[in-house]
Amino acid sequence: MPDVFADLVGQAEAVETLRRAVAAAEIIRTEAGLAANPGAGPAAGPEADPAAAAGVSGGGGVATGTAMTHAWIFTGPPGSGRSVAARAFAAALQCVRGGTGCGECAGCHTTLTGTHADVRFVVPEGLSIGVGEMRALVLRAASTPSGGRWQVLVIEDADRLTEAAGNALLKAIEEPPPRTVFLLCTPSTHPDDISVTIRSRCRVLTLRQPSPEAVATVLRDRDGVAADVAGWAAAAAQGHVGRARRLARDPEARKRRDAVLALPRRLTGVGACFDAASTLIEAAEAEAEAAVAESDATERAALETALGAGGTGRGASGAIRGSAGQLKDLERRQKSRATRAQRDALDRALVDLAGFYRDVLTVSLRAPVAPVHTDAARTAGAAAEKWTAESTLRRLEAVLSCRTAIETNVKPRIAVEAMMLALWRG
Repeated sequence: MPDVFADLVGQAEAVETLRRAVAAAEIIRTEAGLAANPGAGPAAGPEADPAAAAGVSGGGGVATGTAMTHAWIFTGPPGSGRSVAARAFAAALQCVRGGTGCGECAGCHTTLTGTHADVRFVVPEGLSIGVGEMRALVLRAASTPSGGRWQVLVIEDADRLTEAAGNALLKAIEEPPPRTVFLLCTPSTHPDDISVTIRSRCRVLTLRQPSPEAVATVLRDRDGVAADVAGWAAAAAQGHVGRARRLARDPEARKRRDAVLALPRRLTGVGACFDAASTLIEAAEAEAEAAVAESDATERAALETALGAGGTGRGASGAIRGSAGQLKDLERRQKSRATRAQRDALDRALVDLAGFYRDVLTVSLRAPVAPVHTDAARTAGAAAEKWTAESTLRRLEAVLSCRTAIETNVKPRIAVEAMMLALWRG
């Protein structure tokens, strides 16, 4: 049977929690008298508010023993399925078959495809989510659900909220509109990722990194990937389902990974370190450019058409001359998106590189664990014979420090060059 939670891999406990919450939300609707009349407006009284019905005060938070509340944080490591869980939860809340999350009804289907009128997804294209965008979304989310169920606001990468945007969201969470649910996705609940005040008013659902076996099973049974390829891709992706799919299906993704794993052998001197850094940065830039080129061209063409490009009527040329500001704003947003895409591509390469040094370390220590990069086991073994465990650990720490530096807005080239020199020195 179809199920909105089917794509959430290796998260049985989280799925059970979300199912209980959906069941509680359906009870709230029934008690509010909405189940018999789906088109009606919100009923009077606290039962119309999921927070009030759950026994939560106006200041937010979750009462002991409750299963549903108006604000959630989905957190976990990259690839654990934070946004997948939030989207599936939103679909189950909008399911017209008693909140079962059937995956087949109009409520489930439109939510999963991003077209439901009462579900809004905030997917930042650039490095941050601004206050203007957040205020507009919060205002829209406060309206009465057109379908009579819930207004749902899903914020992917909520750690990219600016301080002002976070404050705008906090006010809405502190004074939640009736029948509005906020779903935030963030790598962790550390104050640097999401403010303590927002966290204290949300229910936190922590996802775990799925096992390679669970990811391989999904690739094999659901995506039709050969068993050996599925096993290799799942291990190489280190529990990241989307990354595993790309490696299994995309030859270019496999080539980029192979080039990253070849870098440690190239670090033979200072000059080689800078060459390797340039190679890594340029590969990330090329990957990012390819990823956004089509959407950039489509957006620009659509805007120029809307502004009258190609028109021959009276005033067409004047309209184009007056559109410079809008075109400049589009270019600014596209540049921010390209920067984000480049950093994401670079981070994937650094994760692969960290996996290699982790494999070298496990060989040095004779740890009884499976390697991440099974196809690079021979190279890892040769490196383990040359390097001490301490020097390997320093190299692994250099890669992780590079990731942290880039996350804190150190220029990627400077961070990568410093990392390459540290890898060469050991």
